[in-house]
Amino acid sequence: MNKAGILICILLCAGASAAAAQRAAQNEPAQADAPQRTTATFMDWVVQCEALTKPQYQKVCDMAQVTQLQGKNVPFSRVAVAHPTKGQPIRLIVQLPVNASFGRTVRIQTSDADLGIAAPFARCLPSGCFADFDLKDDMVKKFRSATGTGKVSFADAGGHDVVVPLSFNGFNQAYEALAKE
Repeated sequence: MNKAGILICILLCAGASAAAAQRAAQNEPAQADAPQRTTATFMDWVVQCEALTKPQYQKVCDMAQVTQLQGKNVPFSRVAVAHPTKGQPIRLIVQLPVNASFGRTVRIQTSDADLGIAAPFARCLPSGCFADFDLKDDMVKKFRSATGTGKVSFADAGGHDVVVPLSFNGFNQAYEALAKE
């Protein structure tokens, strides 16, 4: 893979915008009005914020955990919690590979004993298939108090069960930081 390809993967894996990745691939300098990005790591979770200046100032933040297959430089899955908006449900978005089966739901569990929560796939794009969850207060509490490894499960296009580990180490601290943004 060439340097531009590696840089694109690093930018996209870190949640950077496609425009920034394209500028990097074309060796174009970032413009003065380019979005400003910050990240903070809380064990296995990363809080990312992007300050957009056009058309008006807006700060967009989320916390996420990315899983990669061993020996691969591209994300296999991404679990993200969007910045809580007052009066709106907390949104959790799971991104999985495009070979997912729409016939089965995506399930998130904090442990094997937890029944967890499930949601259908909402859409597929070239970058992956997405399931959106509304997190109620009781589920946020459960995620914040969870320790260790839970899981995300879904079925691939062939109907085979796929289980992806999901660490809750640092979830509470990342959520606190996200809520302050």
